[in-house]
Amino acid sequence: MDSKPSFRVTRRRFVTASAAAIAAGSVAASFALPSQATGASEQGQSGQRADHGPFRVIIDTDPGVDDALALLLAMRSRELKIEGITPVAGNVPLELGLPNALRMVEIAGRTDIPVAPGAKAPLLRHLVTATYAHGENGLGGAVFPEPKTTPIAEPAAEFIRRIVRKYPGEVTLIPIGPLTNIATALLLDTELAGMVKGIVLMGGSLSAGNITPAAEFNIYVDPEAARIVFQSGVPITMVGLDATRKTSLTEEHVRTLEAAQNPVSQAAAKIGRNAINRNRDRGFLVGPNMHDSLAVAAFLDPSILTFKDYYVDVETYGELTAGETLGYSPSVGDLRRKPEAEKQAATMNMSIRGSAPTLATTRTSPVLRDQWVPNAKVAVDVDSAKFFNLLIGRLSASA
Repeated sequence: MDSKPSFRVTRRRFVTASAAAIAAGSVAASFALPSQATGASEQGQSGQRADHGPFRVIIDTDPGVDDALALLLAMRSRELKIEGITPVAGNVPLELGLPNALRMVEIAGRTDIPVAPGAKAPLLRHLVTATYAHGENGLGGAVFPEPKTTPIAEPAAEFIRRIVRKYPGEVTLIPIGPLTNIATALLLDTELAGMVKGIVLMGGSLSAGNITPAAEFNIYVDPEAARIVFQSGVPITMVGLDATRKTSLTEEHVRTLEAAQNPVSQAAAKIGRNAINRNRDRGFLVGPNMHDSLAVAAFLDPSILTFKDYYVDVETYGELTAGETLGYSPSVGDLRRKPEAEKQAATMNMSIRGSAPTLATTRTSPVLRDQWVPNAKVAVDVDSAKFFNLLIGRLSASA
C-alpha cells in the first residue's frame, strides 16, 4: 500500500499562513461569511429535497466503527455519485484508518471509488485518537483481510480541490471525522469555498461533549480546522451529538444484518456485534451510537432530522473547552419566543460577542459579528426509527 503522501508541507504552509490570524483570535480571517447562509442548499423548509440525484459527494472519514457503517451505507445508496473517499487521522491513526477505508470499498464491491490519503495529524495539535472506543484496529476488534486495493497518490486536500474545481457548485462534502482535510483544501485555494455546494458534517454539539464535558470528538481533535470550516461561508449542515445520541445500535439491528446474506450486511453485522460486545464489557448500558451513518442519512433524507438555524463558532483557546461548538440564536434558551415570533426574532440585531476583557487590558469585549446571521443548520432531533429503517434496510438489502 502506498503511504508516500504526507501533509508535513501542508501543516507548515498552514502555520505560515495562519499564525498571525490565530494570534489575533481569527483563524479563518481570510474567509467572509455570506450575507445570508441557509444551510445545505438541497434542503427546503420542510426538510425534503428540492432536487434529485445522483449527487456528487466526497466522503471524508476516520474509520472508525460508525464510519465503516456510514461508508457502507453511502456505497449502497444509488442517489450518490461518490467522487472519492478521503481518510483522515482521528478515531485511529491514518495508517489504520486508510486501510480500513480500503477494506470497506472492497467489501462493498466499489473499488472504482478512489481513496486519497489525508492528514496524519491535526493542523496545529498532536493527534488524540479514540481507540478506547473503536478498538486498536478501529473496527471494534472485527478482523478483515488486508486490502488488495491501493490508495491513489494524490493527497486528500489536493484531491478535494481538484474534484470541486472540476464540478463547481455540484460537489457536497460529507466529513464524518476531524475536519483537517477540508480545512487544508480551503486554505490551499481561497476560491474553493465558493465552489462547494455544501458540507454535511458529523461533529459538534450544543448539549455537552463526549470526549470532554464541552467538546465532541471530531471537533476536539482539530478545533482550528473546524473553525476554518464553520467560518468559510460554505452552507453547512451540522449533525452532532444533539441528534446522534439517539441512534444506538441494538442486538435486533445486528441480528437483521446477520440474517441477510450479502457481504455488506455480514461485514456490518461483524463490526456491529464486536462494537456492542465491547460496549458491554466496558459497562455501557447501550450499544454504540451511529453518529456518522446519521450524517450520511441526513444527506440522503433530511426529513429524518429536525433542524434549527444557528450561527456556530468553535472554541480554540479554552484550557477546558477547546473544541466546544457554540450555537448562537435569537430564539433559544432565555431568548425563546412563541413560534409566530421566531421569524421576527431572526431579524434582530444580535451581536456575536467574545469573552469579557480582563483587568490587565483596556480592551472592550470583542464583537465577532455585528449581526446574527446563521451559518449552519443544526440537527436538534431525529426520528430514530426512520433512520434505522434506512440504515439497516440498505445494508441488508440484496445488491
